[in-house]
Amino acid sequence: MLSTLPMSLAIIYSRGRSGIEAPLVTVEVHIANGLPSLSIVGLPETAVKESKDRVRGALLNSRFEFPAQRITVNLAPADLPKEGGRFDLAIALGILAASGQIPIARLGDYECVGELSLGGELRPIIGVLPIAIQARNNHRKLLLPKENSAEAALVTDIEIIPAGHLLEVCAHLGGQTLIPTQFQLTEPQQHQTVDIDFADVHGQYHVKRAFEIAAAGAHNLLMLGPPGTGKSMIACRLPTILPPLTEQQAQETAAIASISDQGLDVSNWRQPPYRAPHHTASAAALVGGGSNPRPGEISLAHNGTLFLDELPEFDRKVLEVLREPLETGHITISRANRQADFPARFQLIAAMNPCPCGYLGDASGRCHCTSEQVGRYRARISGPLLDRIDMHLEVPRVPHDVLRKGSPQGEESSAVIRVRVVAARNIALARSGKANSALTAKEVKQFCDLSEPGHQLLEQAMDKFGLSNRAYHRILKLARTIADLADSPQIEIAHLSEAISYRKLDRRV
Repeated sequence: MLSTLPMSLAIIYSRGRSGIEAPLVTVEVHIANGLPSLSIVGLPETAVKESKDRVRGALLNSRFEFPAQRITVNLAPADLPKEGGRFDLAIALGILAASGQIPIARLGDYECVGELSLGGELRPIIGVLPIAIQARNNHRKLLLPKENSAEAALVTDIEIIPAGHLLEVCAHLGGQTLIPTQFQLTEPQQHQTVDIDFADVHGQYHVKRAFEIAAAGAHNLLMLGPPGTGKSMIACRLPTILPPLTEQQAQETAAIASISDQGLDVSNWRQPPYRAPHHTASAAALVGGGSNPRPGEISLAHNGTLFLDELPEFDRKVLEVLREPLETGHITISRANRQADFPARFQLIAAMNPCPCGYLGDASGRCHCTSEQVGRYRARISGPLLDRIDMHLEVPRVPHDVLRKGSPQGEESSAVIRVRVVAARNIALARSGKANSALTAKEVKQFCDLSEPGHQLLEQAMDKFGLSNRAYHRILKLARTIADLADSPQIEIAHLSEAISYRKLDRRV
């Protein structure tokens, strides 16, 4: 098809950005007689409009001719906003092809992305992983900057052409000097965190048990305790016992990191993410936002952990935006001219003090908060949000002798706990294809069946503690995880009782 085009018209394929998607952008370059000019159409933003100066400088400094004619660059589709310098390489190749300085016949086999310097060097862009996935799906090779090649190589069955300079790209397309093709990394290097371990935590055995259950079933958990009892210390060790991500999960999570400002670290892309925003974070920082929507903390924690320390100190409106993604696993950000969907299936781990001063119920006796002050403090967390947290856990102060010596038998390491967590998660995956926390109401009825005494126990707990129907289902899912850790095909009374015991805050209703 491309060989039949007039020499004054060239078509290059590139990719834009919309949420975590990389929609196809067709770069059409037409050269016609008229006063020398270069115009870019197709809803370009400022950075794209400025590419005309970068492209002109790159072509001239690479010893190419810049046509002294009227050049029109169309970025199709016209209604998709274009941003960044990712189209520089495609525009430059389009001008060279339309002016006959490079062959046009092979361009249809490639998708091209990359920013150009004035000297012609290729500079990296953000969001390469979604581009590589879409290029693979469309059976095209991917021309991109060298610095982005490791990220693109996380995708299977795609030919990657990494280049450092515009001259290298042109020599490759002209057949003079071919750039070696890079394929998927056979064994991506995995970086394991070794400086933190559950063996560092002395005592708090019931807390570590709860975290093992939370990790096995991907359950949300809230810790309640005085300052200095180890809440943050334990929370940051949760990733050390989580199962590794599947390839599909890892690609989903890596795609979000790829389009974010922080970028993607390919050395640990299979590790579940861990995000811990400060309590001063805004709603936009948490869920994402901006005129061109970017992912927020809940999306960056997709398939991983979101830790919110000092939970009541977060603005209540900020916390309320968590309710929908906790249920649906995704967030939709709407703006006047566009809408973006981001996945946000994260495991929420939160910590809070029992009262404003933090020492309610502590053996030190330092608390002088009134019941009204305590009530107002805890009311900062709404009932609907609290209802979506599976486990409420008290974290008391550790006795001095335990803090100094630890357990006589030694503390279990993260590696030991992780073996049990992975085994329980595999049982759940074999049964339903998902973690227990993600079971639907229909699947809860199918996989979380109770005996008649079990039903009676749960119904008594609902009446006594005023539990909602949502809490009813969450207790069943939690009991299912506890049964999986015990390798039990049925939910026994002991499993159900333990699950009910983790609804600490419901007991105060």
